[in-house]
Amino acid sequence: MRIETKLFQYGAVPFLIVAAVYGWATWKFTPTGVEPVGVVCIGLTGVMTGMVGFYLANTARKLDARPEDDPAARIEDVEGDYGFFSPHSWWPLPLAGAALLLFLGLAVGWWVFIVGFIFGVIALLGWTFEYYRGDIGI
Repeated sequence: MRIETKLFQYGAVPFLIVAAVYGWATWKFTPTGVEPVGVVCIGLTGVMTGMVGFYLANTARKLDARPEDDPAARIEDVEGDYGFFSPHSWWPLPLAGAALLLFLGLAVGWWVFIVGFIFGVIALLGWTFEYYRGDIGI
């Protein structure tokens, strides 16, 4: 978790710098003064990024070191199965089309949203039960 901790802790610094520069730039170059919403949003993004880094640092102290944290570790050191991933599934394509219809329905009309929802449920069920062939022995 050391890499993730450093990524978030060091990643908070650019957000805070950009918030300060944004506040200065809006104060200096706009007639209305500092634009507070942008400064607060960018600053809070930096604070929240730092909070995630703080959480990961505290969690890393409580857990044992992972193989990912050891530069000399081998691939075989990682335990567990990552799962089964279908190499030839076509179901993500209709699911993406259903997502397109859902978002199009938000802009065009409720009836397109309903059609996208129905197609989305069918595609999601198809993808979930792609390798299900029923109970054996019944």
